[in-house]
Amino acid sequence: MEEVNVVRDFYENGAEVGRLEQGLGIVEATRTNELLSRYVRPGMTVYDVGGGVGYYSDWLVGMGCDVTMFKLAPSAVEYAKEHCAHSFPVYAADARELPAADASCDVVLLMGPLYHLLEKESRMQALGETCRVLSPGGLLLAAGISKFSSTTWALSTYRAGNDFLDDEVYMDMLRGELVKGEHHRPAKYPNFIAQAYFHTPEGLVGELAEAGFQVEKLLAIEGCVWFTPGLNEKWEDLPARERLLEILRLTEEEPSILGFSPHFLAVARKK
Repeated sequence: MEEVNVVRDFYENGAEVGRLEQGLGIVEATRTNELLSRYVRPGMTVYDVGGGVGYYSDWLVGMGCDVTMFKLAPSAVEYAKEHCAHSFPVYAADARELPAADASCDVVLLMGPLYHLLEKESRMQALGETCRVLSPGGLLLAAGISKFSSTTWALSTYRAGNDFLDDEVYMDMLRGELVKGEHHRPAKYPNFIAQAYFHTPEGLVGELAEAGFQVEKLLAIEGCVWFTPGLNEKWEDLPARERLLEILRLTEEEPSILGFSPHFLAVARKK
């Protein structure tokens, strides 16, 4: 219960508001929308479980999908209702116990629950609920955070004056992530993501398979371009953005660098 309270409090305080509209979040959102558009079609019934403040739900409704969003934090639910451009049902709910009927949707998005549930038993419960609400052959799109993400970010800026790696508190956090995949936010860094489980690409695929899903693809979201110097300025330059996106597309399934991507997206089917 404690892990749920920590995550709920994190999002109750507005952690997701504006995150996908600034910094690396812009790249994450653009790429996630691109990947979703390959698999989700207008008219599909979609459950967005752990849907932040409704960014992807709103976009999918605009595409013509029938979307229902579920989010643990009540304040995020209210924010989505008040600020999204389109109207769609939004409910406060735990990913492990969804207020939805069996086999009632075509697609489930799990864009947060699998990394915010620290214990494997909890993640398997969420996957069990996903399987229950999906129609036979239904599609699961599930995001994971790489266990190397905090380390590679700190390394990428180390010579530019970032001294996180010189801080034993930060290093102790990294040790937990790199050895066990467990992220525990230090009190010293209250703006870091709440406690989480950071996967390896192989680990995420393994958990989905164990839960009874047929994994079709694992795709890098930000891939190997996220550390580009001046990334946001390059992203605003349309020819440069297209070159970066081409590199991403060419390498998005490359096993040898998937773990370098801060986020990856699993594409799986209910058997």
